[in-house]
Amino acid sequence: MSTRYISGSAVALVTPFRQDGSIDFDALRRLVQFHLEAGTDIIITCGTTGESPTLSGDEQAEIIRTVKDEAAGKIMVAAGAGTNDTRHAVELAKNAERAGAAALLSVAPYYNKPSQEGMYQHYRHVAEAVSVPIIIYNVPGRTGCNITAATILRLARDFENIAAVKEASENISQISELLEERPAHFSVLTGEDSLILPFMAMGGDGAISVAANQIPQQIKQLIEAVKRNDLDEARSINRRYRKLLKLNFIESNPVPVKYALARMGMIEEHYRLPLVPLSDESKKIIDQELKTLGLT
Repeated sequence: MSTRYISGSAVALVTPFRQDGSIDFDALRRLVQFHLEAGTDIIITCGTTGESPTLSGDEQAEIIRTVKDEAAGKIMVAAGAGTNDTRHAVELAKNAERAGAAALLSVAPYYNKPSQEGMYQHYRHVAEAVSVPIIIYNVPGRTGCNITAATILRLARDFENIAAVKEASENISQISELLEERPAHFSVLTGEDSLILPFMAMGGDGAISVAANQIPQQIKQLIEAVKRNDLDEARSINRRYRKLLKLNFIESNPVPVKYALARMGMIEEHYRLPLVPLSDESKKIIDQELKTLGLT
């Protein structure tokens, strides 16, 4: 690849469920239409926000196929396909590619805390198993380990289909190193909604956003405002939605954003254990902010 392929506003899509725990494919199709209308650049299904740990391989494939069918070629459809067992991560990646995912989001191996060489070997096996672009997902707050900039850059240089990183470390020094030393084909995206403005100002390529589930048009406008150096507009958007960006993590993601989407009439409010509904106190806080923003 000679140019960066993955950029712009990507939504970390929720997985809507019915009361019996099954996937609500009608609601899933409605969400795709919502993002088509909003101009979202990439839909990423089956990630952490999509409750990926609770999805079977068959469900992962069916979600990808459904979203791709509804998108009808109008938007890139990528998919989460990672876990902390390399053999299983390879299986998930192959399954997602077969189902039609145009790119894969592969989370850093969590809990078992591999060395940096272990990280490299994990992603090497995934990269060699598929042909589609891979987005490394570095999220130390959830995984308990950090993939260093040196390891990410080594992977990007060694494997052409390792095409991007979703960097959610909040480590400005690490982000700077990635942006300054990356190869030409490699994209650096933020996974932290509250950092979109400064991240883009540093030269980032976009965001994989939770808030884009609720406000996809505004997240895209924020990204594009910084890209065209209209910082007044970017600050205005960021100021208006700053509180919502943080409230989406008032309890474990994706519980707050799914509650908000239910209040907005987009989905039913159901989760798979071990996730449970929001506390009444958190619901009141989110209800007030949604009302303030005119979202309900």
